Amino acid sequence: MTGKLILYTDANFVSPYAMAAFVALVEKGVPFDVSPVDLAKGEQHSPKYQALSATGKVPLLVHGDFTLPESLAIIEYVDEAFEGPRLYPEDVRDRARARQIQAWVRTDLAVIRQERSSENLFQKPVRPLPGLSDAARQAADRLIAFTEHLLPHGAKQLFRTWSIADFELAFMLNRLVAVGDAVPPRLVDYVHHQWDRASVQRWAALWQSRVR
Repeated sequence: MTGKLILYTDANFVSPYAMAAFVALVEKGVPFDVSPVDLAKGEQHSPKYQALSATGKVPLLVHGDFTLPESLAIIEYVDEAFEGPRLYPEDVRDRARARQIQAWVRTDLAVIRQERSSENLFQKPVRPLPGLSDAARQAADRLIAFTEHLLPHGAKQLFRTWSIADFELAFMLNRLVAVGDAVPPRLVDYVHHQWDRASVQRWAALWQSRVR
């Protein structure tokens, strides 16, 4: 595969979906450039951006003359198109489980996303957050039970090797951990272990550069 790689992300660097695509590219070891899109100014609706992505969303991957929106599609393309560490487990059943985890955290738990913004993962809230609503607490309990069921005791990752599903599950859990909501200690350790990865910290550095 030849051609320059450009990843279009949100200019605020808080989108979990743009971050997942970024982490995937870094973990794969593929050189790429980042091009921020200011969603607040409506840059995603510009003719130039619409010519690249009819969906008008981020993230968007441009590889030479090939353009690909949607983070799940980007992650799978990067894993299959380039040599480097696998983003998904080698075992077919583990790989299916990893995709199940991604699908679940993306399509369920909306109330957690509403009450625990992804911005809290990069900066402390200006004021103390209210406690979780009953609906959010129930969703948090489901998330915790789900993770405790899948994460082997004593393990720092879901499978024999790290996968992109670890990042996505840890990101959702960190919505709770980062603001001090009740999460079992071993899951807090899991979140911190994932958050300390170099790929994740590179994204955090982009956020830091924006706010300086």
